[in-house]
Amino acid sequence: MSSELEKILERLEQLLPAPPAPTDWAASVAYRWRSSGRRGAPGWLQPVRHVHQIRLADLRGIDRQIERVEQNTRQFIDGKPANNVLLTGARGTGKSSIVKGLLDKYSKQGLRLIEVEKNDLVDLPHIVDRIASRVERFLLFCDDLSFHGAEDGYIALKVALDGSISTTSENLLIYATSNRRHLMPEYMGENLETKYVGEEIHPGETVEEKISLSERFGLWVTFYPFDQDEYLDIVAHWLKTFGCGAREMDAAREEGLQWALQRGSRSGRVAYQFARDWAGRHSRKR
Repeated sequence: MSSELEKILERLEQLLPAPPAPTDWAASVAYRWRSSGRRGAPGWLQPVRHVHQIRLADLRGIDRQIERVEQNTRQFIDGKPANNVLLTGARGTGKSSIVKGLLDKYSKQGLRLIEVEKNDLVDLPHIVDRIASRVERFLLFCDDLSFHGAEDGYIALKVALDGSISTTSENLLIYATSNRRHLMPEYMGENLETKYVGEEIHPGETVEEKISLSERFGLWVTFYPFDQDEYLDIVAHWLKTFGCGAREMDAAREEGLQWALQRGSRSGRVAYQFARDWAGRHSRKR
């Protein structure tokens, strides 16, 4: 009888999820949360071996946005009150680059980054438990975040930001980027739900629900498209970084404008991509 029980226990052990792999905290300053893919099974933090390094000084045309987010981050590192941050606006203007730049600048002061995919936000309680006892200060980073309804990740994020008896740990803030201010698509028909009481406007329930997530971020930082002069200034900065001189920068001006016209955007990302292409074709520096 005991041998049969042992066999049953062995089979049960095979069905149970394996314990999460221990985190190598010395391996990196950035981590990715890897879900186990099995409901109820804990995931693990995977160190990022090759962290994308970018300096805040290389980000042009968004000084005001950098100043606001950096101030909030310094408060967090110093153990002072700080807010979760939502960075929204035009694509390619440096939203995610600011977060990477902050990690590059403040990692020696204990700042760490955890990148989480939208679908894995349901694991937020596991992530909080994993880092709660650490002395480092963690930014939980959700890039290009958007939802199409009351998905599991949407509900989990909403609860984590504000609305549950439990909360995130004191050493964790959530930084998210999105091209949508309210993180969800907005439709013309939703405006029909709006009610007018005298001179007051009362949005409908659908609109209120969509706003309810974004407003739980304590700090909103908005990014705007660059004008032509700002775009050319960014192009010149990156050309200089790639070893081009003033004469080469002037020669690249018209081609840079044509490049932006073809892309339909004068963003910082487009300026960087053009500079890499032009410098690679013309510069002597490798």
